[in-house]
Amino acid sequence: MSGGEVPAVPDVFDPRRYAAGVPHDDYRVLRDHHPVAWQQEPEVLGWPAGPGFWAVTRHADVVRVLKDATTYSSHLGATQIRDPDPEDLPFIRGMMLNQDPPRHHRLRRLVSRAFTPGRVDRFAALAGERARTLLAGALRQAREGDGTVDLVGSVTDEYALLNLADLLGVPESDRRLLLHWTQRVIGYQDPDEAGPQVLDGAGRPVNPRSPAMLKDMFAYARHLAAYKRRHPADDVMTALASDAELTDAELEMFFFLLTVAGNDTVRSAAPGGLLALAEHPEAYESLRTGKAELATAVEELLRWHPPVLTFRRTAVRDTELAGRRIRAGDKVVVLHASANRDERVFTDPARLDLTRSPNPHVSFGDGPHVCLGAHFARLQLRLLHAEVLRALPGPRLAAPAGRLVSNFVNGVKSLRLYVT
Repeated sequence: MSGGEVPAVPDVFDPRRYAAGVPHDDYRVLRDHHPVAWQQEPEVLGWPAGPGFWAVTRHADVVRVLKDATTYSSHLGATQIRDPDPEDLPFIRGMMLNQDPPRHHRLRRLVSRAFTPGRVDRFAALAGERARTLLAGALRQAREGDGTVDLVGSVTDEYALLNLADLLGVPESDRRLLLHWTQRVIGYQDPDEAGPQVLDGAGRPVNPRSPAMLKDMFAYARHLAAYKRRHPADDVMTALASDAELTDAELEMFFFLLTVAGNDTVRSAAPGGLLALAEHPEAYESLRTGKAELATAVEELLRWHPPVLTFRRTAVRDTELAGRRIRAGDKVVVLHASANRDERVFTDPARLDLTRSPNPHVSFGDGPHVCLGAHFARLQLRLLHAEVLRALPGPRLAAPAGRLVSNFVNGVKSLRLYVT
């Protein structure tokens, strides 16, 4: 490229690209030269082509979009890059994630009431013991084998799943259903996660968030709520089922949101953080020797490996962002992983610094839709990493990490480490 020539806009839409890792070099090109860049939406993996969208890559612009719900709506076209089928849109808009204030505020307030201090304390004690037990089992498995273990299959998937089941109050016999639903909804772009694609009568893939695909989950939510009303316990579903302000439809939507988002946030962030530590042994050692504080380190690991890559908004009216004219109805997609590496905000952002402070990452979003479960996710990650530090003197990669085919979730499907 000759001096002064502006590089072309790279494609950061194709979900297959993310199976090789987050395209940070391309994100930097976008931040430096095309901070709000038009992206094509070609047909890929059987999913139909879309009209295209604006990719927002700088930290300040990402925060601006997330905070301004009056200009950038979660409700108009929902929050996934792909447009839902028009007939499914009214249903999808019923989810709290896909609503704007003031209705969003009401639902957020209702579900927040279920997270009492006592429930949090009980949950923390259980999660810490669970991390210890799972890691002990993984080490035993490694000793009996070749000295390696896949921490995703042996520890982090189970940790996220069982913690969520405890919090919700899902009976032990039903807990695998939560993972099945999460894989189907979150991993729909990855054949390893989602399984065979479900097609409609015209041979088109069916949106995993459509009423048809969520029928079994919603039926289960109704059944579980009825059970909790007869047999109340100290869990979130009991609290929601007994809340007279919540309609049945709202409760079902909450169950969907808590199951999918509640599971996959930790399911993605936990192995992502462990992968970063395995790739940076000096950082791991600084944590083990107390040179870095665990709470601060968890924030840096979240900046380094945000669980969610993108969220979509729809422009309510004509506006301007970073000098680009945005038309009413245009899709505007924020790229969390790019904002977290913005040199305008973070000093030496390509360096993993477990003592970094302040650390204004956007891994849990910003504005009215900042992640409702961020406190619980942070708690689970601190508890897990504390046990990892006790159990593993120095994790080393035994094979490249397996990554999710997705432009939405920053998923790690396998993480095989030497642990003995």
